[in-house]
Amino acid sequence: MSHSDHNPAKTRVVCCIGDVHGYITKLRNLWLNLESSIEPSDFNSALIIFLGDYCDRGSNSREVIDFLINLPSRYPSQKHVFLAGNHDFAFAAFLGILPPPADGSAFKDTWTQFEENEKREGWFRGKGYENMHLQGRRWGGKITVKTNLAKGTEYQGSIYDAGPTFESYGVPHGSADLVGAVPDEHKKFLSNMAWVHEEDDICLETEEGIKHYKLIAVHAGLERGKDVEEQLNSLKAKDTKSPKIECLSGRKNVWDIPNALSEKPTIVVSGHHGKLHIDGLRLIIDEGGGLKDNPVAAIVLPSMKIVRDIDNTKH
Repeated sequence: MSHSDHNPAKTRVVCCIGDVHGYITKLRNLWLNLESSIEPSDFNSALIIFLGDYCDRGSNSREVIDFLINLPSRYPSQKHVFLAGNHDFAFAAFLGILPPPADGSAFKDTWTQFEENEKREGWFRGKGYENMHLQGRRWGGKITVKTNLAKGTEYQGSIYDAGPTFESYGVPHGSADLVGAVPDEHKKFLSNMAWVHEEDDICLETEEGIKHYKLIAVHAGLERGKDVEEQLNSLKAKDTKSPKIECLSGRKNVWDIPNALSEKPTIVVSGHHGKLHIDGLRLIIDEGGGLKDNPVAAIVLPSMKIVRDIDNTKH
């Protein structure tokens, strides 16, 4: 039982941590900065929500997942939520540990809509590909276009920059041997990731004092123009029949809070977008974007304080 359970008047601290992308040193430094900037009893009973994308780009995906797996034993009074990001979803798809589509269809049915991209994106065709979800094939494949000059992007082997993740487990990019190289506890972690997390009573400090809100945490956001309850139910069910899960990998269509949530003011917090964007109750916490020179950030509620892996005064 957490400290806040004993004292209903005490506001539980919530830390929402942005995309880590394989940078173990940044994650460790951010964690130390959170621990030092939050009162110890509050930190030890905090709700910690990781917003997804633990792998790819940085060179220490394996170590990042080890760190996350060990948190519950190191901080038993905290509550830890590990959301799936689109990169983690694709990693799990390559390993063959996604739940099967709810409608009984085959994973290969997810290829059809995007098959014209197969050659350009160099989809994986090695052992086990025959019934692999589209995103696993994209993740494990080798893209033929190494750079996107318009965006200044250099792909590290795949459209997902997955090469460093393979290498962190000691196998070359695109090797089917990754399936055997990933420890069972890592597969269990990836399999158990939540696609969405809801909290009914989260506090924020406002000019009028402490206010109470519902909170929805999801890696990219909720889609505009689609029924919110239907989206939440699909995310909770982890329905894998879609070739692309928009709430995990969408862009413009998941940027804003759906209008339906204005009836009961709701915080929507995400990572994914390569930006730190605070607009009312819409919180996008991905200052790092998986880039080597950018900080990994977290937001602390109810104070709305931003904490980074580096000295906060430098940004």
